[in-house]
Amino acid sequence: MKKLYGTVVPIITPLTDEDTIDQESLKRLVDHVIDNGLQCLYPCGTTGEMMYLTVEERKLIADVTVKQAAGRAPVFVHVGAWNQKDTIELAQHAVEIGADGIGVVTPVFYILSDDGLFNFYKSVADSVPKDFPVYLYAIPQNAVNDLNASVCERVAEACPNVVGIKYSYPDFTKLQQFMLVRNQQFSVLVGPDHLFEAVCAVGGEGTVSGNAMCIPEHYAALWKAIQDKDFDKATKLQRRTNVLNGIMCAINNIAAYKVILKAEGVIATTNMRRPMENLTPEQERELLDKMKELNYRHIII
Repeated sequence: MKKLYGTVVPIITPLTDEDTIDQESLKRLVDHVIDNGLQCLYPCGTTGEMMYLTVEERKLIADVTVKQAAGRAPVFVHVGAWNQKDTIELAQHAVEIGADGIGVVTPVFYILSDDGLFNFYKSVADSVPKDFPVYLYAIPQNAVNDLNASVCERVAEACPNVVGIKYSYPDFTKLQQFMLVRNQQFSVLVGPDHLFEAVCAVGGEGTVSGNAMCIPEHYAALWKAIQDKDFDKATKLQRRTNVLNGIMCAINNIAAYKVILKAEGVIATTNMRRPMENLTPEQERELLDKMKELNYRHIII
């Protein structure tokens, strides 16, 4: 079964001025990610404003992304939704359109027991073919529910198609615990991408980085340095990305990505899905000025 690796890009959702999915901008964004040497696409994730999109909008985004990628890069569609029924519907749709796999965030808002989390993931994994890859996804600071290695082990044992986890909280000890699941064959990717190099150095598969859309050269170079085991170079690249990411994430990272991608000519608008907020014109100018001062599209080590 395919697995995620390297820099996995949770692409933003481009919107028109009429608040519909901007399919042409989405196609350009897919090409932008692939053409700049990043490894995998992850539409409809947190960075894609997933919970503020309808099921039909999410199906459209997934379909456009898979078709535009056209096998040039793996596409794992995030399908976690407000309830189990919608999650399964989106999971089965991902299979139908030829996606390479899915990611599934923990249920949100209401707290579940470990048994409840196990039952949820087993239901979703059982709803798709046994050879269709599924990634667990935990972002406890947003979703309330969290995953531990014990639950992951139970799910992995019961569901052979659950191949790994995207963990979006900077707990390095827990990340290493996940690596012990399924006799150390569990794929582990880190959400906080300042840990990209460190996680890969101890056995992780990569990072899921929204920042990478805006500074793709840096992430392509960092992944190559990690693969080459040139950790002196990787450390310098990691530190450079950390500085740039600090600017992009200072106020509202998703809105900042849209500002930069529009300035690059990749997408047409900076519109966010309400109630998500746009940056103010002053914030946009400050963001772009700071990024340009640091020559953000150029690798400096």
